[in-house]
Amino acid sequence: MRIDLHTHSTASDGTDTPARLVANAAAAGLDVVALTDHDTVRGHTEALAALPEGLTLVTGAELSCRLDGVSLHMLAYLFDPEEPAFARERELVRDDRVPRAQAMVGKLQALGVPVTWDQVARIAGDGSVGRPHVAAALVELGVVPTVSDAFTPEWLADGGRAHAGKHELDPFEAVRLVKAAGGVTVFAHPAAVKRGAVVPESAIARLAAAGLDGIEVDHMDHDAATRARLRGLAAELGLLTTGSSDYHGSRKTVALGDYTTDPEIYGEITRRATGAFPVPGAGGALRR
Repeated sequence: MRIDLHTHSTASDGTDTPARLVANAAAAGLDVVALTDHDTVRGHTEALAALPEGLTLVTGAELSCRLDGVSLHMLAYLFDPEEPAFARERELVRDDRVPRAQAMVGKLQALGVPVTWDQVARIAGDGSVGRPHVAAALVELGVVPTVSDAFTPEWLADGGRAHAGKHELDPFEAVRLVKAAGGVTVFAHPAAVKRGAVVPESAIARLAAAGLDGIEVDHMDHDAATRARLRGLAAELGLLTTGSSDYHGSRKTVALGDYTTDPEIYGEITRRATGAFPVPGAGGALRR
């Protein structure tokens, strides 16, 4: 089995619609794909309706969190999307995305960059607007060559000249909320230092003690030495280890299935989940 547990669609900051994403996942030879848009489940219905035979969809989301001033992302899988407390918190995070992006546009304009809110809103479309959309605007204007080049202290990285904060979850609260909604939690790309500051391994240990299920190890932002270190840490803490592409369509060079999760780990994730279940074939109900 080929299993990719971290992808994004136009429901957040990817360039494939949810329907196109599952079609591309099948074409890439995947058996299982997780749709984990940022702080939203809006793409799930479309992805399920378009799900090709032979491909299984894992529903999820990537949650925006912050701990001791450091931004981090928490992957949540197979939770009940209608659980009230968790749904309310996701809505708070989403609602803060527009004013945050508008603040970044204002800071860029103050730096002499001729970006406009209309341009960023056009790029975001119906998606949950975020930094990648602002970064894409900078690429359109020729300010930076790629989206990744916008995530630097000069521009949009945490603490950067044009960075603006937003409402983010405490990761311990995120773990609690996901668990209460029957889901499973995996710390996304925990050592992606090229993105900015990362939390120390002691914080991962604290999260493990609080119920974190796993860490994403095989990821394009982790080199071989980092992956080996994270595997050792996971073994010490009793955490699952996953691998995934973090696919964003044409916004990143990584392809669907470039990094994958071991089938036994995937099986354990599905065993732990009680809020929803993987859906095979051409769609189906999300609730158990």
